[in-house]
Amino acid sequence: MCQYANVPIGPNTWHIPHWHIGILYNWHIVMYHKTKGIVLNHIKYSDTSLVTTIYTETHGRKSFMVQGVYKARSKFPPVFFQPLTLLDLEISVAPNRELQRIKEAALHQPFHSIPFDTTKSAITLFIAEILYKTLHEEEPNYPLFNFLIHSIQLLDLNDSGTANFHLWFLINFTKHLGFYPVNNYSDDNSCFDTANGRFYAPLLMNPTPEDYATAAWINKLLELQSNELEGLVINHVTRNALLNQLIEYYNLHQGHLGTIKSLAVLQSVFE
Repeated sequence: MCQYANVPIGPNTWHIPHWHIGILYNWHIVMYHKTKGIVLNHIKYSDTSLVTTIYTETHGRKSFMVQGVYKARSKFPPVFFQPLTLLDLEISVAPNRELQRIKEAALHQPFHSIPFDTTKSAITLFIAEILYKTLHEEEPNYPLFNFLIHSIQLLDLNDSGTANFHLWFLINFTKHLGFYPVNNYSDDNSCFDTANGRFYAPLLMNPTPEDYATAAWINKLLELQSNELEGLVINHVTRNALLNQLIEYYNLHQGHLGTIKSLAVLQSVFE
């Protein structure tokens, strides 16, 4: 049975259905939604609260004020808001409200290895920062969300082959951003053009030996399946060169990413 709340507005009284999934906020009905979410970052707001940005399955990117996080016996412990944590959420989303609210939260799948593995932790921080800088839409994108969930679980559960995971991720993430490279690599087209996202003939430019090597590795990454990461062996110098090339590619096609704070940490773990 539906219950009604008597809400006075001016000289009249409105009879508003009192749904268990809705509340009134500034005379708008704010609905509760159950969804999954991927934590992108958080900043401490006060001694007991924080603001977190979460990429949700049903509403895209949203920011939330979460109170009482740092209190004893908190309903929402700080571990919930570490980068790339997967959450089951019940949220309220109000029109024109910058910071939304979380009614309920639980770990969708606790991490198996990421918090305890230095390399995986560095990769997680880097990917979370890239997502924070590139995901701005506030509407659902189910194929993208499923790709992100699968990628995070892959990183967490695989015991080997993770040293180059971030390279594989950056390449495959571009499929969802709309600038996935054309893989026309061949003996004739053996250099990579970051501006146009395709390989080109070296006669058109003056490539260095490093340019040839980087292009060959990008071709391998484009052909690589996630279950083949273990067989991808790259030394740290080449890995960092590839990473820098891919970041340049993102800067050209996604807009300047600015300073990537986690980059130095990521590169240092492979030295």
